[in-house]
Amino acid sequence: MKYERIPYLVVFDEVSAFKDTYGGQIGKVAIEAHLLRPEVPSDSVVIFSHPIGGGAWLPLVSTLAKRGVHTIYCNTRYRGNDTALIMERAVMDFAACIRDAKERLGYSKVYLGGWSGGGALSMFYQAEAQDPRVTHTPAGDPYDLTAAKFIPADGVLLLAAHLSRNLTLTEWLDPSITDETRPFDRDPRLDLYAEDGPRPPYSAAFVAEYRAAQIARNRRITAWAKQELAALKAAGLADHERCFTVQGTMADPRFLDPTLDPSDRRPNWCMLGDPKVVNDGPVGLARFTTLRSWLSQWAYDESNADGLKCAARIACPMLVIENSADDACTPSHAARLMDAAVHCTKDHHVIEGANHYYFGQPELAQQAADIVHDWIAAQR
Repeated sequence: MKYERIPYLVVFDEVSAFKDTYGGQIGKVAIEAHLLRPEVPSDSVVIFSHPIGGGAWLPLVSTLAKRGVHTIYCNTRYRGNDTALIMERAVMDFAACIRDAKERLGYSKVYLGGWSGGGALSMFYQAEAQDPRVTHTPAGDPYDLTAAKFIPADGVLLLAAHLSRNLTLTEWLDPSITDETRPFDRDPRLDLYAEDGPRPPYSAAFVAEYRAAQIARNRRITAWAKQELAALKAAGLADHERCFTVQGTMADPRFLDPTLDPSDRRPNWCMLGDPKVVNDGPVGLARFTTLRSWLSQWAYDESNADGLKCAARIACPMLVIENSADDACTPSHAARLMDAAVHCTKDHHVIEGANHYYFGQPELAQQAADIVHDWIAAQR
């Protein structure tokens, strides 16, 4: 089916103590969006968003439009750069796009397209729409989502979605780093990539110890970030920030041991390539961050956008599509999210052989689009 791609902006006012994105008018937020509008009219639309966006040209997005599904991809203000990303601001951007789709574009039914990291963002939005709670960021900065009065969506789609940024990073952290000031002095007993390090298959006891050490490392960084923010405030520098790097963020044992959380994924591989290289490469999760962004995005205990906690707060129809060869999200991601969404009616499908992005797999992207199309039709 033919469709028209219409790029547009959603602009709204926002007062902030300081600017956390580069360029643009102070006091204004401009959200870039693409409407993919099929030739057949519809009163429903799937709206995708992702904390750092950039997915308007992904295979699934255009395939949905070709299938006749009206689709919007909404970038947040942080498109392509999560260095200083605040999840509370990202979800406010998503809310502005949803409201615009309802009020200006005239769609009466909205479904949230939670692809990959957009899954937790979608659940964070729906949780605040149905059960508003957040009035401050985890750093203590005022940011009242309850006053924004988010419009509840008619359903949430979890499409190759991972748990959330804070939980996924923790499960990918390299726990062999025990001192953040000396990140390349690593404990070989926990270093998956050391020549004399542990080798797969990993025992249940080793994995349990490893997971506990990953959580402990996340909490150490969180405690340090809180201390640094407190010191700035005590010095009268409440609006100041500190930037830092986090090495070793792609060391999930599942990347090396296919017997853990088994699926059809390629061993010794991740969505960004060779995990040993990505572990310290420039595009790893949380590689460059700030005190406030760490607490909002990556902190295991602190993030308001924790996927499992948000899933437990929502009550709406949910479609879950899992890709059996996903090189980012293993089967337990979907299972845990579904288990957490105790108040939702859920439909679950597995696309056999599909990778995370459907790259080079147009027929599998079509399968996913068919499922989405039919599921939306069944919600009438």
